[in-house]
Amino acid sequence: MYINAMGFYIPSKRISNAHFEKLNGLSDEWIVQRTGIKTRSRVADGEGVDSMGLDAVADAIKKLSYDIKDVDLIVAASYCAYDTVATVAHKIQREYDITGAKVLYASSACSSFINGLEIAEGYFAMGKASKALIICSEQNSYYANETDPKCGHLWGDAAVAFFVSKERISTSDIKILDVYTEGLGNVGKGPDGVRLRPKEDGITMPDGRDVFLYACRYMVYALNRSLKNTGLEIADIRKFICHQANKRIVAQVAHQLEKPMDDFLNNIETLGNTGSASAPLVLAQNAASFSSGDRVALMVFGGGYSCGCFIVEFPATEVPKDV
Repeated sequence: MYINAMGFYIPSKRISNAHFEKLNGLSDEWIVQRTGIKTRSRVADGEGVDSMGLDAVADAIKKLSYDIKDVDLIVAASYCAYDTVATVAHKIQREYDITGAKVLYASSACSSFINGLEIAEGYFAMGKASKALIICSEQNSYYANETDPKCGHLWGDAAVAFFVSKERISTSDIKILDVYTEGLGNVGKGPDGVRLRPKEDGITMPDGRDVFLYACRYMVYALNRSLKNTGLEIADIRKFICHQANKRIVAQVAHQLEKPMDDFLNNIETLGNTGSASAPLVLAQNAASFSSGDRVALMVFGGGYSCGCFIVEFPATEVPKDV
């Protein structure tokens, strides 16, 4: 499976820590020390899940080597669904008049994007699709209660879009070496660790300590499963990207892997926790910095609970014989 093009949209608006000191007394120093967040991205008036998703796709199309109408599977993979009936995937199909494509919505908290990749992998294996578009648009501000001192200060808004194919199409395609996911609803607090109940209290995190402990443990676990599947070692990975929930979690993962923080790419300091968009967003933001043969591992942990990892390899400079 190959990534043909990546695109993203990040709102220009930023919410500083000073905003939350006025709301609930959390100081800039306290927030930075415990989360690593200094600002978070926020949609402007008129922006939202659908517009961000459409903008991310428009950005990805600039690098796409084939017509978007060739896509035969569209997956909206996120938890911040503005509309679970008329999803952003359906809006994109209509916007680009993509006839005959299968269109669906999938959600598994902050593992959603990787689950979307795995769905595409399954459709490819069954011969039911050959080119897929996966969109993850997370408008956390649509649900977040900013006065909640436990997690109201965490959330950012952003969207990312990947075009993926079963076979290599272009010499610039990035190879996906492995996709691994696992549900963890039976460990720790599980479904009670993080919740999203729009009519009651929005996004809540009743037990942040439990989330922290299991996120640190299971992102490393998912990475090890993917490494085993590919026959790779830690030393074979140039950069690591964790779900951007908390920079202290990233530091703990780095400690467990005995790797320096310089080996980890992050955007949480300026964007906050952008949900399941966060890890693929970091990859898309930094794609131009990688060289031939570089491998990057992306690890996630989602409320509910769930975990996942996918490993990519950037293309060789020589043109493959089969292209």
